[in-house]
Amino acid sequence: MTTTQVPGNPRRRARRFEDLPGDTLRPGTRQGAVATRRLRNRTLILLRWLAIIGQSFLLFAVVSLKFPVPWRPCIAIILASAMVNLFLTLFRAGRGVARPWEASAQLAFDIVQLSCLLYYTGGVVNPFCLLLIAPVTVAAATLGFRQLAALGALAIAFSVFLAAASQPMPWAVGVSLQLPLIYRGGCVLALICGIAVTGGYTFWAASEAARMELALHVTEAVLAREQRLSALGALAAAAAHELGTPLATIAVVAKELARETPAGPLRDDAWLMVGQAQRCRDILRGLAQTPEASDVLHERMSLLQVVREVSAPFSGKPTVRVEGVVTGPPGTPAPDLWRRPEVLHAITSFVENAFDFARAEILITARFDARAVAIEVRDDGPGFSPDMLAKLGEPYVTSRPRAEGSRTGHVGMGLGFFIAKTLLERTGAIVEFGNGAAGGAVVAARWPRERMEAVEP
Repeated sequence: MTTTQVPGNPRRRARRFEDLPGDTLRPGTRQGAVATRRLRNRTLILLRWLAIIGQSFLLFAVVSLKFPVPWRPCIAIILASAMVNLFLTLFRAGRGVARPWEASAQLAFDIVQLSCLLYYTGGVVNPFCLLLIAPVTVAAATLGFRQLAALGALAIAFSVFLAAASQPMPWAVGVSLQLPLIYRGGCVLALICGIAVTGGYTFWAASEAARMELALHVTEAVLAREQRLSALGALAAAAAHELGTPLATIAVVAKELARETPAGPLRDDAWLMVGQAQRCRDILRGLAQTPEASDVLHERMSLLQVVREVSAPFSGKPTVRVEGVVTGPPGTPAPDLWRRPEVLHAITSFVENAFDFARAEILITARFDARAVAIEVRDDGPGFSPDMLAKLGEPYVTSRPRAEGSRTGHVGMGLGFFIAKTLLERTGAIVEFGNGAAGGAVVAARWPRERMEAVEP
């Protein structure tokens, strides 16, 4: 077994997810996630036109079948809805994205309009009373909880009213359909349950989807920032390499001019040019000698360099000892890896979380064999609680209140773990969370060797 211990390097600063701009992470709350779901006025108008067409067709069918239905008030109610739609279509507010209060007002109108139709056609006994669920469902998918609660309460109130007072159900001529009170009560109870369950389920599912979309957006932002930083380092190293020769030429020519020029202001300017050219060469030499820039320039890293880089922000701290180990079977060469900012960022976040809760030690182990490469972060802290293990890797799941027990001071680990897990899985890794046999949290990522190894084409 080949084992290499990695010394720490405290020079590199940790980059946390909380260091992102505030507007990137501010929507991390439930309200922020819900606010990302918007509804266009055009969509509401189109849905209302479809409802108007359906209501008109059903009314025409009932009248054609000679059922006694009060068609005049029904036509007036349908025309009122059509007039509202025409007004919204022609009015400037009918274009663009509906503000929450505008969408709420239009959905409330739809509930009232449908309830009026149901009042003249049997109330809750009418099978089409189930359509009262539709506006509430739209609100649950696109609006906040307060708007949903208000519209749900409005729909339930009209359901109770329609159960207590409505015109008879249109039936055959000369026959009056009288249903028992207990049946009408069952109908209104079923309608209320449908409104509550469908609205709640839709709101929960839409909120989860919005939070997932937001977390993925933040993941993309993190990866893009890491790639920009890497590109900047490569650009600096390339500039240092390419500008060295012309600056040396400028320095030589300036020295010759200074020597051959008579004493005076022109000679002073020539020597000033020599000094400034030397200063530029010193600056570029410093850029070229920066380890991070060198690694990015050549795009290759050994496992030893990977472990050193992810442990560097936390090494040398007096509170917790951070050690790194690279190990593999004898006779099998350790692979060189392509430098991937997403992998370094994700593993660094795991080390950061371990640093928050470790008692005295963190061990970073990079293992390799002929088929796979794995990196494991293990600490000697309290480990993950059982109820959190099933939720880790989901966005906005936190296991700690504020910065309690946190050395780095950042809040929660749900978004950070989600971003890290997503970044690693996009590189082909299998990410696992667990607790060690002797206690402490263990986070491991494992790749097929061919996915990570830097092999020249």
